Amino acid sequence: MTGAKPKQKGGSMRSAARLAAVQALYQMEITGTTTAAALRDVQLREGAVPDDGDTGMKVDEAMLKDLVEGVTDRREDLDRKIASHLAEGWSFDRLELVLRAILRAGAYEIVAKADVPLRVAINEWVDLAHAFYAGKEPGFVNGVLDRIGRESRPNEAR
Repeated sequence: MTGAKPKQKGGSMRSAARLAAVQALYQMEITGTTTAAALRDVQLREGAVPDDGDTGMKVDEAMLKDLVEGVTDRREDLDRKIASHLAEGWSFDRLELVLRAILRAGAYEIVAKADVPLRVAINEWVDLAHAFYAGKEPGFVNGVLDRIGRESRPNEAR
């Protein structure tokens, strides 16, 4: 999990926060750790909190906390929303864990963060999916988040 890093470009602290959120959500899913513990662990890994050395990327800590806590608080609703936009024959439980974390956090940002333009949010999560997957998964993320965006923000959707 720690090897994937989004490309550095404008807004890299926010991109790093998205990556760190996926890592925290994945850790919570695998280990059952608390939100606070997962946030602390990922912040130490990413260098957002002073540790033995600053080896990670700078992270927008407020965004990281908002993403992880927001997904945790709205998880059931987000899972239903994602599941309702999957292709026929697919179930949410069938999705790989990193893909679930990306979709949950992306759906949360679309639903709860109107200050982030829809296209920016979708593109950021698709870019992040490319950091983890070389196959069809980034296109899958794009399709699901686009459908959630059209439903949640019809005035912004194309």
